[in-house]
Parts: sequence; structure tokens; C-alpha cells
Amino acid sequence: MHLDEADRRILRHHLNEPALSRSALADRAGVTQATLSRRLERLALAGVIGVAQARIDWRKLGYEVEVSLRFTLDKTNSRAFDEFIAAAREVPEVVAIETFLGRVDVRLNVIARDMAQYQAVYRQRILALPHIAEVDALMLIATIKDSEGLPL
Repeated sequence: MHLDEADRRILRHHLNEPALSRSALADRAGVTQATLSRRLERLALAGVIGVAQARIDWRKLGYEVEVSLRFTLDKTNSRAFDEFIAAAREVPEVVAIETFLGRVDVRLNVIARDMAQYQAVYRQRILALPHIAEVDALMLIATIKDSEGLPL
């Protein structure tokens, strides 16, 4: 899809301040509200803009531990990926599941209130997931940059 300068301005302002009202977004982007509505609809239909989602700060809800677990699966079973992912979806503390091409097959982001809870989740739920050949853990210390924006 081709983006012109007005589309880029709309997207930049929308990414920087997603809670802006439509009228404020139109003002900042330098377009009329009618133009803004047409362009947002066109961008949504093209799949450029998805459904708005709330971003939850897990730490503010008392989840102090976040660990990224990287798994290599036993690929001798043709259903290994599907069965592993289906089981991982059932673990409430798993907040993200990503698959990769390379040495690591799957990454799970796991949250816990403290190390004791993480240890329990890891031992009782994570290690019970099927088809694990190897697992590696990376504990999150700080998030330096977390942006879904592109250089528009």
C-alpha cells in the first residue's frame, strides 16, 4: 500500500498519542475530520491499522517478574509445534507466544508476582509442556525501548 505524506502524519500522531480524539488527531495531522475518517477507514481496510488494544502494565498489578523462555522442540514428532503451543496457551502466566525459524523454535513470555510464584509456574506448568528438547531463560531487567512505531 502506498502512503502519502498525510497518511504518514496521521499514523505518526496516532502512534504517538493513540488516545487522541478524532478531532484532535485531524487537527494535529492537518486534515479535516472527514478526510481523517476516510483515510483511517482505508488504512484499516488495508490492514495497516488493526483493532485498538489496551496495554496493561503488569508491574503495576503486582507482577514483578517477567521471563522470556526460549524453547527448542523435539521435532521428531510432526505435531510437536501444535501440541506445545496448544498447551502453552492454557498457562495463564504466559502472556506472549512467538515462533521462530532458527535454533530457537518458540519463545514464551511468562509473568509472575515474585520468584517463588515463577518457580512454581516453571516447575509445575512450563516443564510439563510437551515436546521440550531444550529450554533457556532470560529474565527481564529493564525495557529500554518498546515501540510499535515505524519511521514514517
